[in-house]
Formats: sequence, C-alpha cells, structure tokens
Amino acid sequence: MIVSAGSPRGTFRDPAGSLHFEEARVLRYVRPAFVAEAESFLASPLTRKWMESRRMVATAITGREADGSLVLEHERIDYPTYPWEWTPGQWAAAGELTLDLCEEALSAGLILKDATPLNVLFRGAEPVFVDVLSFDKRKPGNPIWLAYGQFVRTFLLPLAANRYLGWPLAASIERRDGYEPSDLYPYLPLRRRWTAPLRSLVTLPHLLERKANAAASTGATPVHQQRPEIATEVLRGTLKKLRRTLRALTPPPRASRWSDYTTTASHYSAEDHARKAAFVERALAHAAPHRVLDVGGNTGHYSRIATAAGARVVAWDTDVQAADANWREARAKHEPILPLVANIARPTPAVGWQNAESLSLLQRSEGAFDGILMLGVIHHMLLIDQIPLPAIFDLVRRLTTRWAVIEWVPATDSQFQQLCRGRQDIYGHLDENAFLAAADQHFVRRLIENLPNGRSLWLFETR
Repeated sequence: MIVSAGSPRGTFRDPAGSLHFEEARVLRYVRPAFVAEAESFLASPLTRKWMESRRMVATAITGREADGSLVLEHERIDYPTYPWEWTPGQWAAAGELTLDLCEEALSAGLILKDATPLNVLFRGAEPVFVDVLSFDKRKPGNPIWLAYGQFVRTFLLPLAANRYLGWPLAASIERRDGYEPSDLYPYLPLRRRWTAPLRSLVTLPHLLERKANAAASTGATPVHQQRPEIATEVLRGTLKKLRRTLRALTPPPRASRWSDYTTTASHYSAEDHARKAAFVERALAHAAPHRVLDVGGNTGHYSRIATAAGARVVAWDTDVQAADANWREARAKHEPILPLVANIARPTPAVGWQNAESLSLLQRSEGAFDGILMLGVIHHMLLIDQIPLPAIFDLVRRLTTRWAVIEWVPATDSQFQQLCRGRQDIYGHLDENAFLAAADQHFVRRLIENLPNGRSLWLFETR
C-alpha cells in the first residue's frame, strides 16, 4: 500500500518496509529481514522489463541504514490518485495490470502476495504498479493464490456493486479492504443473483459463508501440494477466470447527461464554439503552462487543446461517464491526460489513520499546477453549491501558481437562469463587474474574448 506525497508519516502497514516523502524524493526503507528478497527482486530481468515498459515504478537502490535497512528511491508520480477517484475503466485497467504482472511473475518463480487497487497509480492515462515489495518467492507446488480473496473484494465486488446496483465506486473510500459477498447479496434481485458472474462471485460465497466460517474456526486447512507444473497451470487458470470476470464487470462506454455537452450544448452556436476554442488556444499559447488542471473537464475537448500546447493535464469532472470517455480517449491516443471523478466544490477528503494515510484532493493539488481551466464551471459553483465569488477566486489562486483561463456566464444566460431555479432576486445582481472585482484580488487581466452568446472568456495571471 502506498500513500500520497505529503504524508507526514509515510506508510506503516507493510511489515516489509515503509515509504517516506522527503521534499521531491520518494524513499522506501526495507527492513533488514526483507532486504535479500528485495535485492533479488530488483535485480531480476523481469523486474527490469516491467520498469523499462513503465508498468512498474522505476526504482533504484540508494544505500543502507545503520540498522541494515535497505533504502530505495522511486520515480515520483506527478499526481497521486486513489481508487475512489477513478472511473470504471481506470478501475478495470488497474485490475488488468495487477493480473498481468501476477501471471508474468509465475514463470520467474514469484507470486503477488497482495492485490489491491491501492498498489496502482496513474501516470497520465496509464496505470503503473508502485509497490515493489508486493512480490514473493512462490512455493512451486502451491496451486493457491493467497491474494485471490483480496482481489475479489477490492477489484471485482466494487465493480459488481457499481454495475448492477448503481453504487458509486467513490463509496470505496469507506471500504479499504473492499466488499464482502454478503454486502451485495441482499440488494440483488432474485433472478440476478443466479446469473453469471454474480452467481459465483456473490451468491454461492454468501450461501457458503457460514460453512466456511465454521471450517476456519477449527484452524487453517493445509494446502495440498501438487507437482510444480500442475500447480502453475492451476494458478494460470485462476488468473484467467478472474480476468474474464473483471472484463464482464467492466461497464461499456455509455452516454450521460453531460458526456455530449461539448458538441450538443444548445446555448452555444457553431461560432461560439469556434471562438471559444480559438481563445483557449491563444491563451494557452501565450501562457505556455507545463501542468494544467482542467476543472469540469468533461470529455476532454479543452484538455486536448492544453496538451497540444505542451502541457500535462489533470481533468476533474463530476460526471463519471464523461470522465471515463475522456480517459479512454487519452489512453487510446497516449495523451498526457489524467481524468478523475472529482468535485471542486466537494473535494475528496483525507482519510485513513489520523487522516494522514490518504491526502485530500486539495492537499495534493494546491500549487501543483501553473495553469487552470475553468470553462462553464463558476456559475455552477455559485448557484448549485452557493460558493461566493471571492471564495472561488481564493481557491483558484491556491490551485495555480500563475495562469487561469476562466469563463464568465452572465445572469441573462439560459443556463444561469435554469440553475437559479426561481432565485433570480438573490443571484441576479451577480454581473461581470462582481466577477472581475473578485478576480482582481489575486490576478491581473491579460486577455479577453466576448462571445456572441454573451459569455466572456478571460486569461488571468497571478499578481
């Protein structure tokens, strides 16, 4: 398990070692009893292949402590994320990577000893395995994957709950070790319980739970050793079955209320769209940011304008389907875009032991970007979340170290009127002067574009 940059204590759950962040460095300390195993793993051709292919975080041995602990230094992943911020496609991709590495490890006499989404981060749109202490030497005759149950609990059952019950993957923030079959069983319709893959994933394990608990109370059942080649094939069969189930649980891409917004918004004419895109291109060419946060990124139209200008992008959106479509396109095109399911008005909180294991969305984001896009976002924050303009710009200034491209939506706009919901007398006074007065506290105006539909676009630079 790995925590994000900035944790005051680093990791502490892994008996083999702990992870610490020292300014820009990511260091892992391996306890003496596990040093030989870690050195052997890092020196293996398989590990080098994984690191060269960027599927495993690049790692180097940098020294030894006085007590014999080994010191490793990892490549720093630009923007750490947690599974509860991922789209279903990202969740499944992390599961595929976990199974891929586990299966490839078998030929090298290794086995993955734990299998949780927390061992995976995203470098742009690509998953990368980050816990180099998760692999162990395998007993050749053992046909059992001990991490099987954890993979089911933390990868498969959350996806099943999401697909068949509509439970958001974000709910996993409260489920560090995933779901049990009995968590899902009562909520599944009778007919659904007996259809694949839920029959074997949820129903039978739930019905056999009492029997299994009774057996467990008498002590662990010894594993029957088999010939090494047979044990290996059994393990490969187990992984193949898990892969089929993972793919069956991954929802296909589908449209949502917002996933076609960029191309179908009725309050934008073709000229409005063209001039807006042209302004964003001009603003980003002027600013030349390296790291951009696209708030309300939707399916990534403006994120891609930012990458064309040379930036790496993190895109937040509250619409799961739009964010998933953005991620799928970014991965297919190898674009440096990391879409996340995130709400700027209700950011992911810090969780875990003493609220220090997993940092909040804002803790990971403040000062991490030199550019921010907020296009068609502020009126939602004003009217839905009731956040005052000065507070919005206070946060914008904390998120970007220099540039901000922001769209102002006037009170006469049809979308502003729709979100007002009869409260025009409360919010109708908010005009461009109020918007600029709030912006001027932190930013200098650099560029402006007034669209035919009455909206305005601004490039701001920090004071």
